[in-house]
Amino acid sequence: MKFTLLILDGPYNHAASDSAYQTAQAMLRRGHDIRGVFFYHDGVYNVSNASDPPQDDRNIPQRWSALGAQNIDMVVCIAAAKRRGITNELLVPNTRISGLGQLATMIIESDRLVVFGD
Repeated sequence: MKFTLLILDGPYNHAASDSAYQTAQAMLRRGHDIRGVFFYHDGVYNVSNASDPPQDDRNIPQRWSALGAQNIDMVVCIAAAKRRGITNELLVPNTRISGLGQLATMIIESDRLVVFGD
């Protein structure tokens, strides 16, 4: 089955990012295909390299970057990023900026859309 994940919440203020990452890992272990992960609204902060979590805390941006290194399309909404001052230079590796049209394409090419956050 093909999935698209939509992340709407920031990395450290709710469990949405952790839940999305763990769900993605479980999907891959079960042999499912993740068409892409789309970061929208405050979800764009999940892939910002401006984050500097304490050494004993999970590094959520690094997690998403590692997932993107597995040939999964990691897309940040351009409008949401611009509103929050996030540019290409502030993104972790293996992510890219695009528009909502990319989310529509991901959804069309997937069997299911799974949304995390409000």
